[in-house]
Amino acid sequence: MIREVLIKIIELVAYFFFWVVVLRVVLSWLIAFNVVNGYNQYVRMFARFADSVTEPFLRPIRKALPDLGGIDISPLIFLVALQLLAMFLVGILSGQPIF
Repeated sequence: MIREVLIKIIELVAYFFFWVVVLRVVLSWLIAFNVVNGYNQYVRMFARFADSVTEPFLRPIRKALPDLGGIDISPLIFLVALQLLAMFLVGILSGQPIF
């Protein structure tokens, strides 16, 4: 019973972070290409929320990466690591480790 609840919590947290990171990346592109007004109150509110949630995880990855000339691949690395960690933890809790 507790294992199933822990598995669901891990899956929900991974799902939440996945979509927040994806939406943050897409929103940054939309603002950069002037598709969305970055001065809009709701756009700024979501951008600040997404930054405050994901930045503590993305900053250490950015510091460890070499300069790629303006290309930020830290969200991609974070998403891959997040999925691997979630699969590993769910595998351990369900008794079927994947590694």
